[in-house]
Amino acid sequence: MLTKKKKEFFKKLLNERLDELLTEANKTVSGMTLHKENLPDPTDRASLESDRNFTLRIRDRERKLIGKIKDALERIENGTYGICEECGEEISEARLKARPVTTLCIECKKKQEMDERLRGL
Repeated sequence: MLTKKKKEFFKKLLNERLDELLTEANKTVSGMTLHKENLPDPTDRASLESDRNFTLRIRDRERKLIGKIKDALERIENGTYGICEECGEEISEARLKARPVTTLCIECKKKQEMDERLRGL
């Protein structure tokens, strides 16, 4: 079981990451609404559109990560953070440091990935 000090460490880590992601999202939104470029060259327009699509795909991934971070913060509050959702065992501190939003211990994650490979996902 994680000590109170360790829970505070992970809570701080997750909140800092959440703040970073939200700041980047706000920059993207304001950047896309401020720049109403009217580029006459079709190649320039296509390049701009491609860059925007790439940025939006990144932000969509970050949006999903924001949800996972919020879920992890909720698990810290309700006392289930650091407990594997599959087997109920503790998730190692090293794994939590590497992937603070994880819900599975390394063994259950390996099993999940192997099952996905076997099913062809």
